Amino acid sequence: MPTVAVISDTHLPRGSRRLPDRCLELLGAADLILHAGDLATARVLEDLRALGPPVHAVHGNVDEPALTAALPAQLRVDVEQVCFGMLHDAGPAAGRLARLQRRFGDCDAVVFGHSHIPLHEHDAGAAFQIFNPGSPTDRRRQPRHTMGLARVRGGEVGFELVALD
Repeated sequence: MPTVAVISDTHLPRGSRRLPDRCLELLGAADLILHAGDLATARVLEDLRALGPPVHAVHGNVDEPALTAALPAQLRVDVEQVCFGMLHDAGPAAGRLARLQRRFGDCDAVVFGHSHIPLHEHDAGAAFQIFNPGSPTDRRRQPRHTMGLARVRGGEVGFELVALD
């Protein structure tokens, strides 16, 4: 059962801010890392890649030009029989689930960021899901720093929000 670590909005470096130890532990133990944008600098992507698991990322709205040039705005990643769609800004909350399902119609789930607000929604049949892991470094008005884990098994994916503090 592959485990996918899901992060977004790391906004590094910024002052003394860094990825929490628990986040680094979960990233390193995962089979794959998905970053939904706003890494900020290319160094963050290099540091994530140095952890070991393959890293798939999209660029966000605060990423430096080198990252914007190197990373796509949206991406599809297959893990066994599960397709993950990825983008940074999923737009307004109203109609988001249906809008992302139309945009990534052949995917089972869409991972996004931008708002720093953790979110997990699914359609009535629970076949299509959207997931925002929040931020491990910049919680803004949220009570906790967070990230996500996705576990793929038998062509299905289950998401877990992980509080890091």
